Amino acid sequence: MWIGTWIASDRQMNYPQTMKIILESSNEHKKKEIEQLFIGHEILLPKDLGISFDCEEDGITFIENAMIKAKALLDAAKGTKAQGIPVMADDSGLIVDALPDQLGVKTARFGSPDGKTILGAKEKYTLLLSRMEGLSQEKRSARFVCAMVLRKDEWTTYCVQESAEGRIQEQPEGENGFGYDPVFYCNEAKSPMALLPEGDKNLYSHRGKASRAMLKLLS
Repeated sequence: MWIGTWIASDRQMNYPQTMKIILESSNEHKKKEIEQLFIGHEILLPKDLGISFDCEEDGITFIENAMIKAKALLDAAKGTKAQGIPVMADDSGLIVDALPDQLGVKTARFGSPDGKTILGAKEKYTLLLSRMEGLSQEKRSARFVCAMVLRKDEWTTYCVQESAEGRIQEQPEGENGFGYDPVFYCNEAKSPMALLPEGDKNLYSHRGKASRAMLKLLS
């Protein structure tokens, strides 16, 4: 199911019944961001429950990869104390129009010399800036995309996808957020993403929009 852009403040939201959710991630930054969006719900990481698993993200779209990760986590939880707890996975990335096929679902591995070694965030966005050097503002268009999948069980799956439109700046700016935020100017916020306070970023970010769309589906 495709959910279009939908924005509401926390005070306007009617949240679904409180529940535990296992987030397919080991990233504490992502957990913190999701906790700020899924207010009242308990967000757990697999490591919190002693779950160890791995899966190959070989989908060609964000939604395919999110589905793959959610299924792998649901399967890994079987027979453990985590069985029966809904699982959630997201796949997100940066699409840069001037660099087709270089980022997208491969965003996390951008610049990797062997396809496995992951560069640090500053290394990746510095490389991105170098490859776009000299391009005009009109040719620097980009968007963050987030596909989010929540599986309650084998038969019940919710899926949404949202984006944040913007452009790649010529220089990094700001220290908030993570990943490519310092070089991404968000059109809707009229600000570089890394200059936005955490609460404001959630209003405009791809993950914030996808989280609100998911909560609306669950309500």
